[in-house]
Amino acid sequence: MYDELELDLVGDRKTALFFIISDTDATFNFLVSMAYTQLFNLLCERADDKFGGRLPVHVRCLIDEAANIGQIPNLEKLMATIRSREISACLVLQAQSQLKALYKDNMDTIIGNCDSSLFLGGKEETTLKSWNSLLGKETIDMYNTSVTKGTQESHGQNFQKLGKDLMSVDELAVMDGGKCLLQIRGVRPFLSRKYGITKHPNYKYLSDFDEKNVFDIEKYLSTRLPVRPEELYPNYEIPPEELAAQTTA
Repeated sequence: MYDELELDLVGDRKTALFFIISDTDATFNFLVSMAYTQLFNLLCERADDKFGGRLPVHVRCLIDEAANIGQIPNLEKLMATIRSREISACLVLQAQSQLKALYKDNMDTIIGNCDSSLFLGGKEETTLKSWNSLLGKETIDMYNTSVTKGTQESHGQNFQKLGKDLMSVDELAVMDGGKCLLQIRGVRPFLSRKYGITKHPNYKYLSDFDEKNVFDIEKYLSTRLPVRPEELYPNYEIPPEELAAQTTA
């Protein structure tokens, strides 16, 4: 009956907004897809109309299981345009082929508009081949010796410089689970160890550390209509006798 999400105000102040749906039942996936479409459109319009093209607070969309929430219309265009408005989208996928199945030929455009790519491990062939080409090659020195025996024994030496894949497809498939690969635009890809979350100074605030930290959303849910000072609302006057009659009934 009314809107309490206030999607157009997400970029005005620090806000945490969660869309949580079942990971096994796809019935309501379209709602999340529709919400993201509305979110991007409203924020871009507000950035252009009120803030001169850039939102005062950066909006980062962490789209986990991006392949399981349905297709976001015109995502390939949005990925290229929302960045200038202080909006970014982080697509989390199990495999790159999931994006191909959902967005078909637009997959390369979507990936090309991501400044950073993070590989946490996997064995899906399309993903491995993509990272194999991204990592490029390294130069190695090859040294060969040969011995020919006959009436006169001869020895030979051969030096060569060859190109070798920095990490082959099979090496990527068996990469240590405690490591990851990160590629940032303009910087060579690098291998790093995954950060241990238990070492983070704010780990003590998570429910994994203490069950008392579990967030109970039920305490904050309200069906009351939030009133905005700049909006107009209809005002109804109910006579006392009518109110008394309804109460009696």
